[in-house]
Amino acid sequence: MKPTKDQLFKRQITLPEMGKAGQQKLQNASVLVVGCGGLGSPVAVYLATSGIGEIHLVDFDTVAISNLHRQVFYSKQDVGKPKAAVLAEFIKERAPFTEVNFTSEAITKENVLELIAGVDVVVDATDALPTKYLLNDVCVMKNKPLVYGSLYKFDGYVATFNVWQKDGSYSSNLRDVFPEMARDIPNCEEVGTLNAIVGMIATQQVNEVLKLITGVGKPLLNELLIYNALQNTQLKITLKQRFLKDKITEIFKLQTYTEPVCVVQNPDWQISPIELKEKLSGQAQSGNPEMIAVLKDLKLPFEVQQVIPIDEFDADKIVIDNNKTYVLVCQRGLNSYKATALLKAKYPNLKVLSLTGGIASYK
Repeated sequence: MKPTKDQLFKRQITLPEMGKAGQQKLQNASVLVVGCGGLGSPVAVYLATSGIGEIHLVDFDTVAISNLHRQVFYSKQDVGKPKAAVLAEFIKERAPFTEVNFTSEAITKENVLELIAGVDVVVDATDALPTKYLLNDVCVMKNKPLVYGSLYKFDGYVATFNVWQKDGSYSSNLRDVFPEMARDIPNCEEVGTLNAIVGMIATQQVNEVLKLITGVGKPLLNELLIYNALQNTQLKITLKQRFLKDKITEIFKLQTYTEPVCVVQNPDWQISPIELKEKLSGQAQSGNPEMIAVLKDLKLPFEVQQVIPIDEFDADKIVIDNNKTYVLVCQRGLNSYKATALLKAKYPNLKVLSLTGGIASYK
């Protein structure tokens, strides 16, 4: 039997600051959650079970076994399945008053405007700097509130950007904190993280969304909250507006929103997703397959020869067949390019290519 809204949200409605009026605001709201990993999956579930009326999920990745220690809404049976699709089904079972849909493609400069159109709040639950700056810049241009979350080892970062204020201006945004993308900043996969800090920051983001929509409490406007899990300390940094809409609009016109290191990659060592698909199709017909080495444990849309974590990649240990072409693949084309360079240094005449943009682009 389907519960009523009064039954399902009784504890929330009982709060005098919330009441039925606040609950109805949540029901009328729509939220875009970009990233369905350690931050995005609990953000989406908690928002849905709080009563958000519409949630759209965006994530191009599939569930990996290494995700399960912190992405607790996935199970072993979900490994290899698209995260956004699995999470959408989970939410449908738990939140009867939430309409949930999803996009299993990477968010890019080409599709971001369509994805944020019509939503009330955007949640950044990604781990890629270019995507964070893309979301920030587009939200500034389109006057959308952005709830930001980020992790680094034992530290978590939360802020609410670009919110309309009573004086007619908008609050600070990501570029007021970090004007440009830093180079060579490792992600959680490379430096590690504990599951506790992931959950803490995710629920902080949920809290910011609920405050924005209901008008209850004080969101983190013109502030960046930094929480350290080891010491149980937190620091709030006051932000000043420096990057306004006009300036960011000019940046958007010029910026490609790709990893900074990609611009220095040798094009002769790369293969585009279209080229790879054509080669795979051709070799299937000819019966002469290329060898494909993979640097990350992902479920791929093609057969692979070998899976090697980047920190274990050793060119000296790769068995080489000079009659074959090696295509190295990772999630975003960074680790695969590093490995390509290592192989080319060891075997200059070897035919080895890195998939440009990684699996995100291939899919």
